Amino acid sequence: MTYDRLVCANCAAPVSEGRCPVCRANRERMQQQNPLSGLNPMALIALVVVLVAAMALLAHQTA
Repeated sequence: MTYDRLVCANCAAPVSEGRCPVCRANRERMQQQNPLSGLNPMALIALVVVLVAAMALLAHQTA
């Protein structure tokens, strides 16, 4: 799960904005646990599309 969709229970703001110390601490903790958590869903989809295209190109060249 990406933290851009989470809402802080302390200040009721998105965690990605880091308005309060609780938000900032949770944002840092989530970034340390998973480096890809900072990417939004569209960036992850684009990354998967690029990887699939690269694999298809590689498979086409070896065949």
